[in-house]
Amino acid sequence: MEEFHKVRRLPPYVFEQVNRLKASARAAGADIIDLGMGNPDLPTPKAVVDKLCDVVRDPRTHRYSSSRGIPGLRKAQAAYYARRFGVKLNPDTQVIATLGSKEGFANMAQAITAPGDVILCPDPTYPIHAFGFLMAGGVIRSMSVKPDDQFFVAIERAVRHSIPKPLALILNYPSNPTAYTADLDFYKEAVAQAKKHDIIILSDLAYSEIYFDDNAPPPSVLQVPGAMDVAVEFTSMSKTFSMPGWRMGFAVGNERLIAALSRVKSYLDYGAFTPIQVAASAALNGDGSDIEEVRSIYKRRRDVLVDSFGKAGFDVPPPAATMFAWAPIPEKFKPLGSLEFSKLLVEKADVAVAPGVGFGEQGDDYVRIALVENEHRIRQAARNIKRFLATADETMHNVIALNARR
Repeated sequence: MEEFHKVRRLPPYVFEQVNRLKASARAAGADIIDLGMGNPDLPTPKAVVDKLCDVVRDPRTHRYSSSRGIPGLRKAQAAYYARRFGVKLNPDTQVIATLGSKEGFANMAQAITAPGDVILCPDPTYPIHAFGFLMAGGVIRSMSVKPDDQFFVAIERAVRHSIPKPLALILNYPSNPTAYTADLDFYKEAVAQAKKHDIIILSDLAYSEIYFDDNAPPPSVLQVPGAMDVAVEFTSMSKTFSMPGWRMGFAVGNERLIAALSRVKSYLDYGAFTPIQVAASAALNGDGSDIEEVRSIYKRRRDVLVDSFGKAGFDVPPPAATMFAWAPIPEKFKPLGSLEFSKLLVEKADVAVAPGVGFGEQGDDYVRIALVENEHRIRQAARNIKRFLATADETMHNVIALNARR
């Protein structure tokens, strides 16, 4: 039977191949150290859980909620932006709660995209940035993810050569998967280009609080004067407060775009469970100590990863932010590409990572390593990889021979 049109537009989900190998190995008794999916292992702060438990006992909170988010939650998000970025938001018209930033991105794509609309999207990037628009009928024009002068040269080129003219530009800094960070000067130029060419900016700031240089906290694009005219920014509580399963995020910014997203969401959902929204409000209104603790844990894990993997012969550039490292495939294994190398790591080293090609064609020389295991497990992964790399010549010989027989 022929696949449905929108399903046909989606490429094969490459992560599933690694996931199948991982599940098979575990079923056979292997102890797989999973550094693949960005699924935080840290517990949600106790005060947030306690607030949820208190509120859920009130049966009035069990009814339908609001798809835009309860007023207290939207006010808490606006207060967070004021404290953290110095950005003033109207919680009634410029803030909407989403079921995680992923849902927010996907529904914004549904809200603003007409068939054939061109979207400027980084490559590599988090998959929903591209696939949300593909499912909505848009066309993706890939951009380099590196936030340098060439980025803006590429925008000018895209505007000249795209028919129709690009509708939106996606920004994601700190970047998943590359961990690139952008400064305020970059955002100033991005806003200037967007205004010049009448392009919407959609900024994914999910990793705003996972950074490792205390002197350089990631900025918001909305800090740029006039950015509110063209930009919407998405954030998430998943990583900041270790709340991935709670599915709580936000979109903030331009009123017209927020209204469009709100209209679409009003037809699709009734918002998150009210006790979750109340607990999320408490987290946002906290003193910030929970965020600092999460940040320090990821920093220690990053340092252990970079040190232990480096000593094992797998050089990992230290990320400046996010809970990921973006690591070049060791030279001997580069001909395999990221998917086959990732499968080998599961089979030969009992370590799972995410193949870079799953984030875009330009990611195929890399793997993404998530900081979602404790320091002991990260060191164990390094020992496993060291043994694996010691057999690199033999492994590559066997792989080449196997491919030749196929």
